[in-house]
Amino acid sequence: MPELPEVEVICQGLRPHVEGRVISAILCGKKELRLPIPRHKLAENVVGCVVVRITRRAKYLIFDLDNGCRLVIHLGMTGRLGIFPVKAPETLHDHICFSLDDGMEMRFNDTRRFGFVVVQDGSGGYDPFAKLGPEPFWDEFSAEYLKKKAGKRLQPVKNFLMDSHVVVGIGNIYANEILFYTGLLPTTPIGSISREKYGEIVTTSRTVLARAIKSGGTTISDYVNASGKAGYFQLQLAVYGKDGQGCGHCQAEIVKSVIGGRATFFCPKCQS
Repeated sequence: MPELPEVEVICQGLRPHVEGRVISAILCGKKELRLPIPRHKLAENVVGCVVVRITRRAKYLIFDLDNGCRLVIHLGMTGRLGIFPVKAPETLHDHICFSLDDGMEMRFNDTRRFGFVVVQDGSGGYDPFAKLGPEPFWDEFSAEYLKKKAGKRLQPVKNFLMDSHVVVGIGNIYANEILFYTGLLPTTPIGSISREKYGEIVTTSRTVLARAIKSGGTTISDYVNASGKAGYFQLQLAVYGKDGQGCGHCQAEIVKSVIGGRATFFCPKCQS
């Protein structure tokens, strides 16, 4: 599933091709996504509009239009947004095609159809941002904030970091990596972590995510950027997917377990 770095890389890749362009037509497939495709709103509020700005919030891509509306896209588990010449053959699982006024197309492809598209036109309806926590790079994401959120609870710290109500964009891959570099076991109860250690989590989160963005994201299965290229941060992973291998710091064997239904990787010596 694309996490914050992957969505940020796609966002940066789309800007030169889509910002300032008119969405001249939209073609939708017959199959629905996680939410029904808002065909009427796309035709009424998006076609004919100029894309003024593309930004990211959590794992959502936001297209601000010149009519004041917003096109919001979530990639789900396997979603891709790519730029193609208008004559490029369509591929299986292309669900929405946005034609641009320069002869290019932005295509939303999603094998498992867990992604979705929302048009925000000021009339209310579903708001995907209503209950989201802060971005990891915001000042609001701080040691004091995390310590207050944690309270005296016994929730495992890995689950805590992956909760989008606490902080957005830290999915399974990066939670594993952040906890390795902060020396915390994924099962550590959040109420037992000191303010100082939460400060390390904040700093490490920003460092790991920034490195991943610079490396083009992490390609584990099928993630590619807006140009169809894979990321290469997976070459720098310390623990994720490395069960049975020796830790790069101490050579102890990396362990794999399951926490909250998600594969979890850690070094039993470096993390305690």
